[in-house]
Amino acid sequence: MRYVLLHSPLLGPLTWQAVAEDLRARGAQAEAPAWRPLTQVAGGFYRSLATELAQAVDVAGTGPVTLVAHSGAGALVPALVGALSTPVAATILVDAILPHPGRSWFDTAPPALRQELTLASQGGELPSWDGWWPPGALERLVPDPRLRAALVGELDPLPLAFFEEIAPLGELHGAGAYLQLSGAYEDQAQAARARGWRARRLQLNHLSPLTAPREVAASIHALGLDPTEPGRG
Repeated sequence: MRYVLLHSPLLGPLTWQAVAEDLRARGAQAEAPAWRPLTQVAGGFYRSLATELAQAVDVAGTGPVTLVAHSGAGALVPALVGALSTPVAATILVDAILPHPGRSWFDTAPPALRQELTLASQGGELPSWDGWWPPGALERLVPDPRLRAALVGELDPLPLAFFEEIAPLGELHGAGAYLQLSGAYEDQAQAARARGWRARRLQLNHLSPLTAPREVAASIHALGLDPTEPGRG
C-alpha cells in the first residue's frame, strides 16, 4: 500500500509527518509531499499546484497510490489525479472538503465566513490560517506550544485569488472513503456517505493528524485496506 498524504494548501507539510511515520511503521509506503506555497503561485492555482506535485509523486515511487487529503486539499484532488501518470487506486478524505469543480472555494464557504474573510483581506491577501481562529482556539486544538509554534511557522498570508478561483472540472478515480475528525465536517461526511463511500468518525479535532497521529494513521490504514467496504459511523 502506497499512501500519498496531502496537506491543506492553507497549512504546511508538518500536518502529516507523524502520520506518515506511523504508516511506515505498519509496513506501508507513505509520503507527505508539500504543495508549493500559495504565495509563490502566479495564478492558475489548481493546475499549477497539481502539475508540480504530480511530478514529485510520479518520481517518488512505483505502483498505484491512495491519495489521503486533509481539509482544503480535498478540492485539489481531481486536478492532481488528472496530472498524475501514477495510477490512483483510492482517495481518502480526512476532515476535508469534497471537490467542487466549477465553483470557487468562496462559493462553498458559509456566507458569514466568506464575508469575514473578504473584509479581513488587505492588498489582495488574507491573514494566515492561524489568524482565522478566535483567541485561544488554536491553543485548544494544539496544546503543545512547541508543536503549535512549528505549525504556525509554516504559515503565510494567503492570496485572495486562490479562494476566488473556479476549480477546474475533474473527477476522483478509484474507490472513495471519508474519515471525519470534527463536527464541522459533518455535512461533508454525510455527502461522502451519500456517494456510497466508506466512512469513519473519530471523536478528535481538525488538527488531529498533527496531535493524534497514531489514531488517525490506524483509521487511514483500515480504510485503505478496503475502501469499498460499506460505510459505518
